[in-house]
Amino acid sequence: MAQEKTQTYGLLAEFPGPEALLVACNKIREEGFKRWDVHVPFPLHGLESAMGVRRSWVSAFVLVMGLSGAVLGMLMQWWVAQVAYPLVISGKPASIMSWPAFIPVTFECGVLGGAAGAILGFLLMSRMPRHHHPLFNSELMAKATDDGFLVSIEAEDSRYDEELTPAFLKEIGASRVETVAA
Repeated sequence: MAQEKTQTYGLLAEFPGPEALLVACNKIREEGFKRWDVHVPFPLHGLESAMGVRRSWVSAFVLVMGLSGAVLGMLMQWWVAQVAYPLVISGKPASIMSWPAFIPVTFECGVLGGAAGAILGFLLMSRMPRHHHPLFNSELMAKATDDGFLVSIEAEDSRYDEELTPAFLKEIGASRVETVAA
């Protein structure tokens, strides 16, 4: 029976501190890696620019869903008041739309749509839900929530090489590099 080669998810590298991590992020981005991420125990100022992270599309989801909710809320109230159940109140004809009375519900439907857009946008952009990730198998990954400053590079990256990438990470200051099985 032939032994199967275990597939590699990528590499996980530990850096000694936040300053070294920011310098390493700049070098990784300049080297041309595209499929990599940073895992730190607290927010680091300047990390997004060091990684070259673009602006999120979640705000666009919120805007579109919020406006859609407001429009649907107004249309729903118009349909109920003018088409489904037209009532003559105080001698006024049913063809007059009382839009000021519809504003509170329209606003609330817009807020509801915006909140749904925020949740949907977040889940889509973060590729969630994902109940298991190969990095969870790494002992080094447990340090990310305590005192570890880690960078993971996926093997699917076009610049990834089994021998050159670990050497590159050591060269830019990684104190420890671990190969993570898929």
